[in-house]
This record gives sequence, structure tokens and C-alpha cells, in this order.
Amino acid sequence: MTEHTTDSQDDHFSPTEAQSSAKPLAPWEHKAIDAVGDVIDFWGFKRNHGRVWALLYLRGEALSAVEIQEILELSKGAVSMITRELEQWNVIRRVRLPKTSSWHFAAETDLMHMISRVIRERESGVIHRVKQDLQQAEVSARSDQHTPPEVMDRVERMSTLASLIEHAVHIFLNTAHLDLVNLLSVLPYAFPRSEDPEDPNNTDSPPDRLLPEQTTT
Repeated sequence: MTEHTTDSQDDHFSPTEAQSSAKPLAPWEHKAIDAVGDVIDFWGFKRNHGRVWALLYLRGEALSAVEIQEILELSKGAVSMITRELEQWNVIRRVRLPKTSSWHFAAETDLMHMISRVIRERESGVIHRVKQDLQQAEVSARSDQHTPPEVMDRVERMSTLASLIEHAVHIFLNTAHLDLVNLLSVLPYAFPRSEDPEDPNNTDSPPDRLLPEQTTT
């Protein structure tokens, strides 16, 4: 986490740069920036976090907080909070440009590094906890003599799917390759369309090669 002990957030907005000559958004920029914001919002982040990063990335130059505020029509407080939080995620960095008295912000341009960092610190922990909870539920269900066989089967399917998702994320973080082939192949097993054993669309067991302990890293 990035800390700045010598500069207050108000330093983002130097009085000498209160008036900005920032170029307004072109129609295509507006569409691209809003699209990134929508994706970020879908992932559970704040939409304007994605919009600020997308603006800095597309412009390819460091912008001041005042410029970000004017271009994206955000409040001073919103820009201060957003830039601080994006710095903590290391998806933007602050720089001091020549002949300027305020901080400027530039985007992280290594997309794979940025995505991997966010997934490693935010998503992978959630996935791991979900897998552990499902595995514990599976153990408890198996020890309960009142658990119907068909319910036990569903719990096992959920636990297997969670393990496969965690494994796919682990592969992605270490190789930048998302193994969706195995993950998608196991879905008919994890969530069969029918529970009729004679239904050809119902898969009773997953292919052996899909089990996490048998996959290779």
C-alpha cells in the first residue's frame, strides 16, 4: 500500500493550476472510458475508479487531479478519494512534472501485471475461502447419516467446481494463462441439466483428467 506522509490530498489541487486546459473527451474516448467503468462496476469496484484509470491509460500522459476532475466531470473530493485508492492498488502512480507544483497521475500500462495483482489480493482470497467452506460442508454432510445420497452428490459437485475455479485462478496468476477448457468441461458434471440417470445429458462423474489433484501446473 502506497503512503504519502509529506503531501496532503489538497496538494493534488494547486491554486496555480485551478484553471485547466484539459482536452475534453472525444466521443470514442467517452464510449471506451464508460465501457471500462461498467466492467469495473460489474467486478464489484466503483465505476469511476475504472473511468479514471481508463482516461489516464488512453491519454498516455500524466494528468493533474484538476484535469481529471474537469474531463470526467467529477467533484474534487471524488477525484481525491479515487486517486488515493487507485494508488493503493498500484494501478496508477503519482509523478511530478517539470514546472508544475501539483502531483500528476499516470496509469499502470502493464495490463497483465495489474489484473494479476488485483486478482491475487482481492479475488483469490475469496475463492479460497469459498472452497474451504464447501469442503467443510462436504465433510459434515458425509458424516451426517440423514443426508440423502442425491444431496451429498450435489455438495460434492459444488466442492469440486470450487476447487477447479481456484486451480484455474492459480494457473492464471502464475502463467497468465486462464485454463477455461477444463473449467468449462466440468460444468456438465457440476451442474447437470437433468437428474434422470437415463438422460444422455446427465453426467454421473467428471472426467478423471479434470480432478484438481491430477492437473499439472
